[in-house]
Amino acid sequence: MLIHPWDAARDDAEWQQWLSVHDFGQLAVNGPAGEPPFVQPLHFAYDPSRGEVLTHLARPNPLWGALEASPDVVLSVVDDYAYVPGPWQADPDVPSEHGTPTSLYAAVQLRCRAHVVDDPAEKAVLLNHQVGHFQPEGGTARVAAGEVPFGRQLPGIRGLRLEVTGVRAKFKYAGKRAAQVQDRIADGLADRGGPGDAAAREHLLRRQRV
Repeated sequence: MLIHPWDAARDDAEWQQWLSVHDFGQLAVNGPAGEPPFVQPLHFAYDPSRGEVLTHLARPNPLWGALEASPDVVLSVVDDYAYVPGPWQADPDVPSEHGTPTSLYAAVQLRCRAHVVDDPAEKAVLLNHQVGHFQPEGGTARVAAGEVPFGRQLPGIRGLRLEVTGVRAKFKYAGKRAAQVQDRIADGLADRGGPGDAAAREHLLRRQRV
């Protein structure tokens, strides 16, 4: 992922705050020699205090063999994207049809070292942490090894703890454009009101204020 200086995260807090409310991504694992990587969509819980990601997958998932052979992986998360028509991006001194269409988006890529969790008690702790993240209001019984209702299902899954070893974060929101052009893009997003436009506009304005 190319990251220009004007698109880079301002600090760790920016991408960590964004990641705290974006918890669905794709895990990329190296495939066998000559084969493409495995790419697995999944929910996850990121713990910034421990620098790790917790998730789990079904035991029959074909990804496990590749993961054990090559445990260095990338978790990719992309959201808050919007298409920008060319005229919105045109510099003030050129015709509007000379503007270049582009995309706005936020992306965080976590390079991780994967650790498989197979111990039933440890899997229960991992699962309870995930449920607590996604369902803080409760309402679901806790997982405990050997106990109903979920203990008998533990053999069917494997836990995954991803130790974060590197982060690449990008917030592509017209950072190199003149203020007049940024304002035009923000107005265009507000008027269009399509999926993702409000979130993209908020990022643009937020980074413009810094």
